[in-house]
Amino acid sequence: MVDALVKEIELRKPELQGQQITTIYFGGGTPSLLSANEINRLINSVAQYTNTFTVKEITLEANPDDLSASYLKELKHTPINRLSIGVQSFFNKDLLWMNRSHNANQALNCIQQAQNVGFTNLTIDLIFGSPTTSHDMWEENLEQWYNLNIPHLSAYALTVEQRTALEIMINKGKTAAPNDETTRQQFDYLMDFCWNNGVDQYEISNYCKDGFIAQHNTNYWFNKPYIGIGPSAHSYNGQNLRKWNIANNVQYIEAINNNDLPYESEELSEFEQMNEFILTRLRTKWGIPKEEFIQRFGLENWESLQQILFHEMGQNHIITNEEQTIFSLTRDGKHLADAITANLLFT
Repeated sequence: MVDALVKEIELRKPELQGQQITTIYFGGGTPSLLSANEINRLINSVAQYTNTFTVKEITLEANPDDLSASYLKELKHTPINRLSIGVQSFFNKDLLWMNRSHNANQALNCIQQAQNVGFTNLTIDLIFGSPTTSHDMWEENLEQWYNLNIPHLSAYALTVEQRTALEIMINKGKTAAPNDETTRQQFDYLMDFCWNNGVDQYEISNYCKDGFIAQHNTNYWFNKPYIGIGPSAHSYNGQNLRKWNIANNVQYIEAINNNDLPYESEELSEFEQMNEFILTRLRTKWGIPKEEFIQRFGLENWESLQQILFHEMGQNHIITNEEQTIFSLTRDGKHLADAITANLLFT
């Protein structure tokens, strides 16, 4: 697989040449299974074809049970400068219900060990709204995160996706469904906790101390171009073209070995581009900017969008600045973000 990733980078050098890469992200699956040498090899492969002196952030997603003390020491000898650790909860009751492979002690220990070897730019994931997570447990999870001096947090409400094992278990009565009121209360507590502790909610699910915004993810929300390497990886030119590699590992490796780039692509219509702009920007504290929207999509489309924005303002879902040039979600609006976004989309 690593040989194929290196080969894909080589095959895509025309896309890389002349670009100034600002972030590199090892994600999707279990990149923490890579050795330090393999990580260095992949980063060096990118550096062969483009300027990586502009890279500010290189993140590795990791499972707590993969982050042993020896592995963390090895990682410190790579250019990785940010770790994203899939903690989910500091309670075994939650982790067992979520079928996670790590336990609460491993979650806590790997964070402390990462800090001990010199990683300061850390983020963890936490889940709220689980039937196993009482309000007291959620409070303790947030206290633990904050007291560990982790500068970034991604916190997500538990969602039940169609045709998943969780949906089947709920339908069979083997486990309780998430309670909407509990989820709302825990989201409110999260926002209050971060506000009271000077932590910035810069996107609906993302919170950081000053200077620790996730630069890679923020590029997605600002529709910046990106190149995805590996099975299932998506790429986007920042305007109207998206493509994605096939998901099957064996077929991917076979195609790359035959000097073939195994991807599908789609060209986004203007409506699709506008809808992605609305969807991503509204999730952030920076909101939907009037001038940039008009510059990209025209005054007529803005006037159509503005009518719905004003309607949502009347419902206390959207707030604007004095000049009415930036439109963002209110606190109530953050609870209804998906529904509000759906109302704003062009059809």
